[in-house]
Amino acid sequence: MNFAEAYTWDHIRFLLEGLGVTIKVAFFAIILSFIIGCLLGTIRYTKLPVVSQLTAVCVEIIRNLPLLLIIFFTYFALPEVGLKLSIENAAIVALTVFEAAMISEIVRGGLNSIDKGQIEAARSSGMNYIQTLGYIVLPQALRRMMPPMVSQFISLLKDTSLAVVISLAELMHNAQIINGQNVNFVIPTLLMTALMYFIVNYTLSIVARRLEARQV
Repeated sequence: MNFAEAYTWDHIRFLLEGLGVTIKVAFFAIILSFIIGCLLGTIRYTKLPVVSQLTAVCVEIIRNLPLLLIIFFTYFALPEVGLKLSIENAAIVALTVFEAAMISEIVRGGLNSIDKGQIEAARSSGMNYIQTLGYIVLPQALRRMMPPMVSQFISLLKDTSLAVVISLAELMHNAQIINGQNVNFVIPTLLMTALMYFIVNYTLSIVARRLEARQV
């Protein structure tokens, strides 16, 4: 192990560049999966004929597939049908599809946790179904959903490392390049990589705990 040579500024900067890509991909995947997941979860909650059932089938299929398979499909299979994505966009799409299915279940669970009495009271006061959902159910459900959602987003950020299989220049990819230069760099580089992941994920976990505490 050679910590002095492994921790040169060039190597640290290279790892930070990879971390930047990791955070960028995770950020866009989080935003998109949140929007799509909320939509899918709400559709399942409303139990619309046919639409809810089809949504449930799609969500269950995606949830039971390995993320790695979805990444491979997005990057290698979509071009076969004329949809070629860059490595970065392929990673964002794959993560979004997978995480949106997970988020939809959190949303559905959060909506179902709201006391039916409140819904009946809102309807009896003259609110229609959409108003009841928007003003009564969703605001309360979102507060309850935030802690598990943040935990899911932490998992998403860690899952970006799987995109190394399509050569996304994220943190693990850059760490592997440094490791390939010298066998003595492997442990120092992996320790620094672990520290970077830990700092970002621990920050998110603190947010999750504070959100949880506010629900107590």
